[in-house]
Formats: sequence, structure tokens, C-alpha cells
Amino acid sequence: MVDVQPNRWELSEIAVTVAAEAAQRVAARRAEVFGANAFDGADGTRPEGVTTKSTPTDPVTVVDTETERFVRERLAGLRPDDTVLGEEFGGEQGEPGGVQWVVDPIDGTVNFLYGVPAYAVSVGARVDGVSVAGAVADVVHGTVYAAARGGGAREIAPDGSVRDLRANPITDPALALVATGFGYARERREKQGRVLAQLLPAVRDVRRIGSAALDLCMVAAGRADAHYEHGLSPWDWAAGSLIAEEAGAVVIVPAADSTSADGALTLAAAPGIADDVIALLRAAGGLDAL
Repeated sequence: MVDVQPNRWELSEIAVTVAAEAAQRVAARRAEVFGANAFDGADGTRPEGVTTKSTPTDPVTVVDTETERFVRERLAGLRPDDTVLGEEFGGEQGEPGGVQWVVDPIDGTVNFLYGVPAYAVSVGARVDGVSVAGAVADVVHGTVYAAARGGGAREIAPDGSVRDLRANPITDPALALVATGFGYARERREKQGRVLAQLLPAVRDVRRIGSAALDLCMVAAGRADAHYEHGLSPWDWAAGSLIAEEAGAVVIVPAADSTSADGALTLAAAPGIADDVIALLRAAGGLDAL
């Protein structure tokens, strides 16, 4: 049993530092690995250094694995007694009361492959399965989103300037811009498509950015009014959901030990439309696991 309560603000600063450093490495390595051109993939081939995971459309690159190793090494140097759960190398819960870092080295790997400018490094800190600090570094734009539980959420610009984040004061769901994402398995995508078909007529519009971590931060920053998605893993939402929550959004996350296979819902919505979005999803079967 760990007796000393970890300092959430210190953990948040560590998350910011490590995520920002990792993001710089990701940006540099993309040009080195793939060159100037975006990955085409039209003929079904993969460039060197790319493999797949759950399905043939679920890629992992050498930069994903390199970046997670880097993050693990940095965290081990800064917090040697903590445990790490990462997308590429797994991990374990650790002792009750201890800090577990939850790491997605590149959230938005398909975007990374194709050169779509929306992918991020996500570093969250959890205690007993609850996120207490985290940072999401937008690789292309150089922005870092961060939060400490009870301490609010902030956006750190490339020049170092900081602004506090608040979810939009929207109250009409018909005017809501909703972000979402889809799984890689065909069966899940079909179910997600049916939910989306019922939701779409009731909102302003929908965006599919391709990075759940960035979507959650967009809700926090007021660049989207809600985000929902089924089948995320903890590394997808551990940092971003806390950032959205600390910006005032209503947040629903899966169980701490959930996996993508469980198909549980992750939701963040501006407080003035949260009940309406939940009702819309309920009517479409979207509160259930898909």
C-alpha cells in the first residue's frame, strides 16, 4: 500500500514535459521514416516499418513503438516507482494508491501514416483507476493540452503562452458540433453507423478527426461541443477525458480495466447539452456497448 498521496500538479507537469518531448520526436521521425510524401496505401501495400494489430486496417509503426519506449524510459527516470500501461507494450495496475501512467505514443496512427495533420501523444496518470493528471500533445501544431484533477484544464501554445479551457456554453443540441470515431472491425462499424445515422439529423454536424484524444481536447477547448465513441482503450481516453472534465464537460468513461473489445462508450459533452446528447444516444442504442 502506498501511503503518500501523489501531487497531482507535479504529475501534470511531468505529463506535459514527457508528452511534449515525445511529440517532438514523433514529428522528426515521420519525415525520417516516410519521407516528404504521405502514405498512399491505395494498392494495399504498407511502407517499411508498418505492421498491423487487431485488423488489417489497424496499423502500428516503428515510430509508435520507439515513442512508447522513449516515454517509458523518461517516466522511469522521473518516477521510478510508478507503473506504466501502454498501447504497444501493455503493463500492469501496480499497488493500490500507486500511480499508473497510461500512454498512447501516437493516437491517430492512420492519420500519421497518411500525413493527415491530426495525431497526438497522450500521457495520463491514474490512481486506483481514476485519472488524476494528464497531457495530450498535438504533434503537428505543437499545442499541449493538460489538466490536474481539481486544478482545471489548460492549453499551452508553442510559444509557451497558456489559456484556461472551458467547454462551450451551448444549450441547443441542434446547434452542436459532435465529434466521433469508428472501430476497425466491420461489425462494430456497422453498429456505429446506425447510431450515427439516427444522431446526425438532430445536431448541427459531425466531425471524424481520427484521434479520440484530440477530440476530447477539442471539447475542452470549445472546438467541438461533444465527442462520443465506442470501443476505446484506456490509453485513448485516460488523459483527454480528464482534460474535458476539468474544462467543465460532462464525461462518461469505460471501466478502468476495460479494453477496446468491450465496446463501451466514451462521452464528453458541454454541460448545457449533455442530457440531450445522452438522450439522443439512448434513443439510438448508443449508450450500450457496441
